[in-house]
Amino acid sequence: MRPTRAVLLVVATALTPALLFTAPAFASGSAAPVTTTVVTTSDTPVDEMSEDELRAAIAAILADEDSGRGVVREANEALNGTVDDMRTFLKTGYRLAQAEDDRVAIARILYGATQNNDKRVIGEANKLLDSDSPEEMRALDRLREHLF
Repeated sequence: MRPTRAVLLVVATALTPALLFTAPAFASGSAAPVTTTVVTTSDTPVDEMSEDELRAAIAAILADEDSGRGVVREANEALNGTVDDMRTFLKTGYRLAQAEDDRVAIARILYGATQNNDKRVIGEANKLLDSDSPEEMRALDRLREHLF
């Protein structure tokens, strides 16, 4: 096992109880699909949005019940910052925060697969983590196909 995976497994093992208790869908064993929906409040490019439009766009992201802890944290930091902070969040920060949340979801899945010795799921989870691509990690459906 690669050292980074060993560290990830140790961290996932340590965090799993806290994560499971804060995520009832995973604790009860139901498989809620992971989706991302960003409601755009206008067709205006981010660089041309007014402060109110930027706040509305970030508020729409916060209102999405599927937003994870990383997205919520970064969105709130952007709202508490400057107009440039809000623009940066909408351009790149949201994508990176979502990738962080996706890594946590993959770690949860990897932990469960390790407990069940499901080599196919372990292999798929490791491929996603090795790719380090936010777009590929966002496609958790491919990994969930092996689970449910």
